[in-house]
Amino acid sequence: MKKLQYTVSINAPVAKVYEMMLGINSKSTYEQWTSLFNPTSTYEGSWDKGNKILFVGVDEQGEKGGMVSKIAENIPNQFVSIQHYGLVKADQEITEGPDVEKWANGFENYTFTDNNGATTVTVDLDTTEDFVDYMNESYPKALDKLKEICEK
Repeated sequence: MKKLQYTVSINAPVAKVYEMMLGINSKSTYEQWTSLFNPTSTYEGSWDKGNKILFVGVDEQGEKGGMVSKIAENIPNQFVSIQHYGLVKADQEITEGPDVEKWANGFENYTFTDNNGATTVTVDLDTTEDFVDYMNESYPKALDKLKEICEK
């Protein structure tokens, strides 16, 4: 696993950025910024600590796919830790086997820091070697989109 980190400074209060990033009040805000990874990106489940959550979208063939994950930690307006432990392929959850082993126990962590009324979001994530270029290209654009919707 490769560890990657991305940061963005957003001119909005931490509570607003946290709520919009996770789509707490409206899932559409989450879907807007994650659409840069997949135009149909969404989640199914809850952000509550310990809960299972699926991060899914539809691929070019019209097949639903994504990640099976657990919320390892959620301290509102401060820190969210997502543990990825499986894949969704064609509506099936796969939690073992060679495709999953590459991702097993990978984390995606969001840290929210107040900076005089602005918010710094730091994303730390584990990814496989074959996704490094994709993440390095997509994540900064997605965070720019998050910044745009939070600063409206």
